[in-house]
Amino acid sequence: MALTGLEIFKKLPKTNCKDCGFPTCLAFAMKLAAGEMSLDACPHVTEAVKAELAEASAPPIRLVKVGAGENAFGVGEEQVLFRHEKRFVNETALGLLFDDSSGEQEISRKIEQLKGARFERVGKIIKANFAALRNGSRDVARFRALAEKLDFETGLPLVLISDDVNALSAVLESMSTKKPLIYCATSENIEGMAGLAAKYSCPLAIRSGDLANLSELTEKAKLLGVNDIVLDPAPENLKDVLKKMVFLRRSALEKKFRPLGYPTIAFTGDFAKDPQKEAGVAAIMLCKYASIVVLDSMEAWKIFPLLILRQNIFTDPQVPMQVEQKIYPIGDPTEKSPVLITTNFSLTYFIVSGEIEASRVPTWLLVMNVEGQSVLTSWAAGKFIPDKIAAFIKKSGISDRVAQKKIIIPGYVAQISGELEEELGEDWKVLVGCREAGDIPRFLQDYAATN
Repeated sequence: MALTGLEIFKKLPKTNCKDCGFPTCLAFAMKLAAGEMSLDACPHVTEAVKAELAEASAPPIRLVKVGAGENAFGVGEEQVLFRHEKRFVNETALGLLFDDSSGEQEISRKIEQLKGARFERVGKIIKANFAALRNGSRDVARFRALAEKLDFETGLPLVLISDDVNALSAVLESMSTKKPLIYCATSENIEGMAGLAAKYSCPLAIRSGDLANLSELTEKAKLLGVNDIVLDPAPENLKDVLKKMVFLRRSALEKKFRPLGYPTIAFTGDFAKDPQKEAGVAAIMLCKYASIVVLDSMEAWKIFPLLILRQNIFTDPQVPMQVEQKIYPIGDPTEKSPVLITTNFSLTYFIVSGEIEASRVPTWLLVMNVEGQSVLTSWAAGKFIPDKIAAFIKKSGISDRVAQKKIIIPGYVAQISGELEEELGEDWKVLVGCREAGDIPRFLQDYAATN
């Protein structure tokens, strides 16, 4: 069990030197116990005490890394149940399940699905993370060959699924540096699987529907030299998935129960054969609280909304997504092209710029820094208001690029048009644009036809 603040305090130097940033050692100890500080913040702690307090200073859910190289991903290390409490740390990994008993055509189709699960949204790349390979054929040579093929063609980390220690060992002999996730250890094979994971320094998934037994198996794996563990609570149905995932997260975060303080894995195909239902199941697992989700299929219509959902959930609420403040030329605009202004909230920018591109009307888009807030939010906060907008427009240099000084503001802040025109001066005319981004193409086309 994790140490309390007072237990940690007894092991600190008790000098109240403030070098850690806190007024007293007791205050620092309380923060350390809450998982809000690292022991490294105290420069006076001995190495012996650091080792003794390592459990107290570690995140309640262990960070586990899968794979090697640029596509490796980490899961776990979470400290809160709900994003608004602080933030989520490592996003859920999404991957596609392969079976080595499948035909070559099916395998090739799935490889293309996995490689195609890569998109750009609000300036960021969102993509699938791994390939999971099941040894359904029970053919060791086939298992090894397909693992090497998936590694070569996708470059993504692997989850190797088999209850045969010899089959897994054969694959790991040629892929020892790839650090795949081994799935899975159970009460029947824990010694063999743990020995394999320890030998090749790979993370190990442990499966048991009995959570008491699951915690016993994690402790046994640790004694056998395995620290990087992923939990599969073997849910019986979708209701059981939700129940067990929440229980595991609460046990780790609220009870500080280390034997269950590990990331989790879930398989959508266990509960949904229909592709549309599988997408819904995966969405539930994303929200509560699977760290790794294995999909049976990865059609673009399915994976794209799941990746967007994941991006939204794991975006830090304390750091709004924002783009750079500047003039964005869209479609090679000229001195006669319209000028629009909006805020630097990423979602606003990418939606607006996308609709401008769809209009095929070359346009100057002014993006103003309002600390990553939307138009209405920044207006209500006093950041997207006439005097500040006018100051930005004058300093932006747009006056040197256009012949007619007309600025088009978002329709949702139409009420500021008169005051903004006064702030800009007689040379400028303020026009009120549309309220919805979807109306921008027609608005700009009508503007181009009359100007």
